[in-house]
Amino acid sequence: MAAVHPVIAPEARADAVLDVRDLSIDFATPRGPVHALREVNLTVPRGSVVGVVGESGSGKTTLISAAMRLLPDNAELRGGAVLFEGEDVLRMSPQALRNLRGQRISMVFQDPMTALNPVLSIGQQMVDIQYRDRGLGRAAKKRKAAELLRRVGIPDPMQRLGNYPHEFSGGMRQRIAIAMALLGNPELLIADEPTTALDVTMEAQIIHLLRELQQDYQSSILFISHNLGLIAELCDYVVILYAGTVVEQGTVRDVFHRPQHPYTEALLVCDPALLQDVTRELPTIPGDVPDLVNLPRGCIFAERCPRVFERCRAEDPATRWVSAGHAARCHLASPLERS
Repeated sequence: MAAVHPVIAPEARADAVLDVRDLSIDFATPRGPVHALREVNLTVPRGSVVGVVGESGSGKTTLISAAMRLLPDNAELRGGAVLFEGEDVLRMSPQALRNLRGQRISMVFQDPMTALNPVLSIGQQMVDIQYRDRGLGRAAKKRKAAELLRRVGIPDPMQRLGNYPHEFSGGMRQRIAIAMALLGNPELLIADEPTTALDVTMEAQIIHLLRELQQDYQSSILFISHNLGLIAELCDYVVILYAGTVVEQGTVRDVFHRPQHPYTEALLVCDPALLQDVTRELPTIPGDVPDLVNLPRGCIFAERCPRVFERCRAEDPATRWVSAGHAARCHLASPLERS
């Protein structure tokens, strides 16, 4: 099957910050290889925010680990490439990787308490991160750190540099983690479910902060989440992952308003924010993610799909364009006119 990159026009892909092409990754296990990612295509245009959505086990973590080349030893690249600024991350030299991580690509993790060192002050950690800036003295590095803390909303930033992670609230720790990720002025920021450990109010603040910072710094963001509401609020484009395969992708407006894959439709139905009636039971998608060691024949979603028919169980669907910039991997996907 030909590679599909619906998020960005082919003539503009040369300016993409991140371009994942036909990426397939297995993990060796005693039961056999786990086919974690299969022919995944994803593009992050410069200056945009791309969201990746999927259930646990869909391959989100494997995808971002590949983007940083932080895959475990039992991972095997079966095919494809992860191009950052046109250079394949999966084939970079160790020196090139050291220059890439934390500088050109930075990551914000789920739990800021585990991302921050509990025995070092925030100021010490932020100064240490700037070890590549040999032209800056320690005082200048502290001023830069304090300015970023101020930018992410930490009051009295110069004084707070002397505090330790446990002296901040969860939301403030996540703001600090974001400030630390921005110290190198990266071209790409990967946010791995950065609001999972936060309450709803703080979650909204972090999302607004990320959007403001993205616009101010003109950076690109790859945002990983299971929360469709956050994706709709923050992202320009969305990629739906299911069982290691991209089943739908396009602009947030197209995918959310005109979903073409039954899995996307099911995710939207399960979003608590979209419920119209008061209920004691939240909607769920029946069944489980298939065994990625023994992949089923035909469509990977067939066993859970309410619209399944005979062809689905026999033939793996190709990715179809349903409108300019919107593609779905489903036999039922059909072309649509843009409104």
